[in-house]
Amino acid sequence: MEYTTSLSFDREIFESDILCDIAHTKMLMERNIIPEEDGRKIIEELIKILKEGIDALDLDPSLDDIHMVIENELIKRLGEDVAGKMHTGRSRNDQVATDIRMTLREKVLLILKKLINLEKTILSMAEEHIETLFVGYTHLQHAQPTTYGHHLLSYVSMLERDIQRLLDTYKRINISPLGCGAMATTGFNIDRRRTMELLGFDDLIENSMDGVSTRDFILETMADLSILGTNLSKICEELILFSTYEFGVIELSDTYTSTSSIMPQKKNPDVAEIARAKLSTLNGNLITVLTILKALPNTYNRDLQEVTPHLWNSVYTILDTLEMVEGMVKTLKVNRERMKELAESNYSTATELADTLVRECNISFRTAHGIVGEAVRRSIEEKRDLVEVVEEVLRRYNLKLEREKIEKALDPMENVKIRKVIGGPAPEEVRRAIRSYHSKIEDYERDIDSKMEKIRDVKERLLKL
Repeated sequence: MEYTTSLSFDREIFESDILCDIAHTKMLMERNIIPEEDGRKIIEELIKILKEGIDALDLDPSLDDIHMVIENELIKRLGEDVAGKMHTGRSRNDQVATDIRMTLREKVLLILKKLINLEKTILSMAEEHIETLFVGYTHLQHAQPTTYGHHLLSYVSMLERDIQRLLDTYKRINISPLGCGAMATTGFNIDRRRTMELLGFDDLIENSMDGVSTRDFILETMADLSILGTNLSKICEELILFSTYEFGVIELSDTYTSTSSIMPQKKNPDVAEIARAKLSTLNGNLITVLTILKALPNTYNRDLQEVTPHLWNSVYTILDTLEMVEGMVKTLKVNRERMKELAESNYSTATELADTLVRECNISFRTAHGIVGEAVRRSIEEKRDLVEVVEEVLRRYNLKLEREKIEKALDPMENVKIRKVIGGPAPEEVRRAIRSYHSKIEDYERDIDSKMEKIRDVKERLLKL
C-alpha cells in the first residue's frame, strides 16, 4: 500500500478534490439523483473538512489516495448511507483528472503573474539604460555596438512568448472531464455541463475515454515550462558571465552571491548557478512524463499516477526560480564605463563602416566587406589607428571617403542611433518598443486577472452554504 499510494503528492489536489465533490453533489441534488437533505449534509461536512485542512485527516496508505481519504472521513461523520451517495455517477478516474486540471490552472496563472513581474522589472531597467552603450556578441565575440537597454529587451521579447504559450495552454487545461466516469460515462442522468459551469471550466472533453486518460495538457504545460526554463537559464548564464572580472559590466547583489570558504576575495554567483542547474531538471521531468505516457493503452492506467509528482516539481522549480531571477535583475549594478569601453574597442563598428562604403562609394557590400576586413587586419598587425589604415586601403582601390564620415561610421553611438529599424537599438526605437511591451503586458494582466477572478468566484459560490 505504501508503494502504490499517491497520498504524498495528493496534497496538491486536496482543495480541488473537495470543490469537485461539492460541485458533483450539487448537480446530483439538482437532478434529483440524491435527496437534497443528504446532499446538504455532505456539502456542509466537506466544507468543514476543507477548513480543518489535510493534516487533520487520517492519511492511511491503505486508503490509497486523497479521494478515498476524504470519502472515508465523510463516512465517519455522516455514515455510509448518506456519505456513500456522494460518489454516485462518478469514478475516481474522472475525479482525479478534474482535480489536476483545477489545481494546474491556478499554478499556471501564478506562474504568469510572476513572469509578468519579471518582465516589468526588466523593462524598468531597460528604461534606465536606453542610451547606455554596450557591445553585442555573436559566437561570444564582439559583434556590433548596441545598448544595454536593447540587450535587456531581448529578454523581454523571449519571455513574452513564454507568456503567450502558457496562456494558450490554459485553454486546453481548463476543460472538464468530470462525468466521464471510469471510461464510459454513467447510466445516471447527470448534467456534465452543470458541473463544468460550477467548477469554472470553459468547455468539456466530450469523449469519455479520452477524458479520463489524456494527460497531454500536462505534457504541454511541462514543455512550456522547459522552454521557459531554457530562457531563464540563458539569463542566468549571462548574469554569471557578465559579472566576471573579464567582462566586468555588471555586479550581482551580495544577497544572491557568496564568498569562497578559502579565498576571501571571491564573490561567487551562487544563486544564478543553482538556478541554472535546477532549471535543467525541467527537461528531465518532461522526458520522464513523455516516457511514462508513451504507448499506454486506452483508457485509465495506474501509471498516470506517477505523472503528477514530476509536474508539481517543475511548477515549483519555475515559481521559485522566477523570484530569484527577478531579484537578481532588480538588484544588480551596471558598470556603464566598462560597457562603453567594450563598445568602443575591438572593431565592433566595422559593419557600419562597410555599410557606409556601400552608400557613399557605390560598391557592393561584398567588396566593402573585403576592404574593411583588410583594413582591420592591417590595423591589428601594424598596431595603427584604423582611420588612417582605411584611408590608405581606399586609395589603393581608387576610392575616397571623407575622414569625417569614416570617423562617424566608427563611432559606436552613431552606429546605434542609425539603427532605427523595428527591433533595432536606436534609443527612439527602444523607447517605442518599451511602450509597446508595457501595452501588451496590460492586456495580459487583464486576461490573467479575469481568469483568477473567475476561479475566486467559483470557490466562493461552492463554499457558500
